[in-house]
Amino acid sequence: MNLNQMHSTGMASPRTLQRLIDRLVERGITDDRVLRAMEAVPRHLFVDSSLKHLAYEDMSLPIGKRQTISQPFVVARMSQAVLEMPSVRSVLEIGTGSGYQAAILSHLVASVYSVERIHSLSWQARKQMRQLGINNVKLKFGDGQEGWDEHAPFDVIMFTAATRQVPTALMEQLTDHGRIIVPRVSRAGQELVLMQRSDKGWKEEVVQPVVFVPVLTGTEY
Repeated sequence: MNLNQMHSTGMASPRTLQRLIDRLVERGITDDRVLRAMEAVPRHLFVDSSLKHLAYEDMSLPIGKRQTISQPFVVARMSQAVLEMPSVRSVLEIGTGSGYQAAILSHLVASVYSVERIHSLSWQARKQMRQLGINNVKLKFGDGQEGWDEHAPFDVIMFTAATRQVPTALMEQLTDHGRIIVPRVSRAGQELVLMQRSDKGWKEEVVQPVVFVPVLTGTEY
């Protein structure tokens, strides 16, 4: 496939992809496993055809249903936060969206479980996983705030939508020393927070300001 064909399909040229990777490194993504995953997953498959020319820019993009695909830096930073936990094997994602974050995680941990409340998005994400041959991601259509008790406990629970408070039902699905990665709503706006469970309770670390769509309850067709 020549360069013009790559651009017409939304695929990244080696130069475009390297520019994105360099940008991630400049902003503090240091884990080679995350960078390799960002290189391996074709982001253009997860965006609308009219926006494929922007697929490898470091920006969020609309995916329909008032939802977005997160900017690559935020995806990489949240993925790096997963790997900062030793011996992590399973991740529960609240909010599948396009499926891009789950696809990245599939390269980093043994098992990914992802719940999406919007049926059409869940269906499309399932289609993309099949197309990419990703077999270690399980997808569920349902209310993410209920979690996925059948496969609990999880080493990490990751929210890809902003919430004021993590539901108790989800916290109970975390391992004893697990981590929650959540965009949390505060008076100042939204901030990415790492919540670490320990024998002495919870330790929190605020990473950076972020902008995510809000967590909603129930399901939508």
